[in-house]
Amino acid sequence: MRFLIPTLLLPAAALAGTGFDGTWKTNIESVKTTGKPLALLLTGGEYTCSSCNPPYTVKADGAEHEVTGRAYFDAVQVTVTGPRSADIVLKQRSKEVVRFSDTVSADGMTVTSKVTNHQGAQTETDEFTAKRVAAASAGSHPLSGSWQEEQHSRGEQRPVQYRMTADGFQMRWNGQSYDAKFDGKEYPVAGDPGKTSMSLKKIDDFTIEETDHRQGKIVDEIRLTLAKDGNTIAVVDQDIALGQTVTYTLERQR
Repeated sequence: MRFLIPTLLLPAAALAGTGFDGTWKTNIESVKTTGKPLALLLTGGEYTCSSCNPPYTVKADGAEHEVTGRAYFDAVQVTVTGPRSADIVLKQRSKEVVRFSDTVSADGMTVTSKVTNHQGAQTETDEFTAKRVAAASAGSHPLSGSWQEEQHSRGEQRPVQYRMTADGFQMRWNGQSYDAKFDGKEYPVAGDPGKTSMSLKKIDDFTIEETDHRQGKIVDEIRLTLAKDGNTIAVVDQDIALGQTVTYTLERQR
């Protein structure tokens, strides 16, 4: 899971020199997810996320239940809020980290998920729909089954600042930051609660490849491609841990 703190702004004078330098914001409607669908089962008073890495099962009784092997959360709280809806809350040390408020359509073919993410110093929000790609088990809650993300429609995403130098690249986003060189070595991501490290490769002046490492494993491979007009960056994020690819466009902020 790659989840979406005050932002650490670089001085204006520092943000000049290459096409990447500046402040960028995600076009939320450009976000697309392909690959392994989300597989859920809510039945018999239990909630299972079998597509999560690692999978987990907790009681769906509105109480907090411990899970292990996670970088960003150590407990899950699941509350059935209606015949077609449920809240799934991820917690770290009993503090809410991310809340998913899910509602399944009357025909059972679409789920709308409202996401509130508290991982950063400043809260981010997102709302997306997913289509059903596998039926629910007989007698289970309609949220059960497999879902493929389809469309992101609204949300509040914090901007990211980039600066590229001759031998390295800097990032500042919602309280997280790194300052790394194009030497393939691992550098820490400051402010990241999952203790992520990353390494960089410069393909050319318009293309950067970032590899994220966590708990001794490669978890993400990210490619940033700057448009020739310098106004957008195309992002391809291969989430190795979840078996998904997320693509989106960053737009330059003036």
